[in-house]
Parts: sequence; C-alpha cells; structure tokens
Amino acid sequence: MLKTQLIHPEILRVLARAGHHGKVLIADGNYPASTKKGPNAEVICMNLSPGLITCAQALRAVLSAVPVDSIHTMGIPADDPYAKYGEPAAWGEFKTIIKQAGLKTKIEPIMKWDFYKAVESADHVLTIQTGDDALWANVLISIGSRPPDRQLK
Repeated sequence: MLKTQLIHPEILRVLARAGHHGKVLIADGNYPASTKKGPNAEVICMNLSPGLITCAQALRAVLSAVPVDSIHTMGIPADDPYAKYGEPAAWGEFKTIIKQAGLKTKIEPIMKWDFYKAVESADHVLTIQTGDDALWANVLISIGSRPPDRQLK
C-alpha cells in the first residue's frame, strides 16, 4: 500500500524513472498535449470530462510524490485578451497547494511561447493531460533531488 497521495501506476512509473531536472507538465484541457511535448515525454490522459480532473488536483498528488526544484506557470502575454483579468484564479490555488505541501518554492511564470519551448526540451518526461477548464492553468514542474536520509559509515 502506498503512503503518497499519488496512486496512478503509470504516473508513478514515469516519475520513478525520472531524475533530477526531469520536467513534468500538468496541462489544462486547452493545452495541445499531443504536439507540444519533449522528445522523451509520455502523455497520460486524465481528462475524464470538462473540469475533471483539475490541474490543482494533479499538482497536489505529484507534489506528494517527488521533490521539486521549480514550478512554472504559463505566463500571459500583455497583448492577450485574458491579460486584462490579472493573475488567473488557478495560480492562487497552486500557491495554496505548494504551501500546504511544505514547499518554499515560488511559482515563476514563463511567457507562453517560451513555456512551450521549455516543455519541448529533452528533460520533459511526462505530461499529465487534465480536463481542467480553467484558463492558464498549465504547470511545469522541475523535479529536484532527494536528500540523503543518512550518512554512510
């Protein structure tokens, strides 16, 4: 029996094989997951229906399973029609989840087209495609390293 909040066997398999700096994309329902991915990435579809599952739900599960170096959202270009609404509500939810996970990591936006380039890197190992209908809810996680539990004698 697993103690982590993440119990999806395929996601766990990919995360277990990923190393330090591996990138995990949690994609909202609007993200072009089949075309905007790295050459080594697997796509696991968790988009049951509109709104299920959400990026926040996936983020909570992933953060329970892996150490994290950085967390990026897709930044909104100033000329985008949605920019006038300010920071997306999903980002506030992500900040709460990160804090609840005991992380001091800050969310850092990467502008849209640079975000796509970051995802398309060779380090991208996994996309979790959600059915989240929130706008600008994409999250790119860079996996950290596990600190040693004890000194070898």
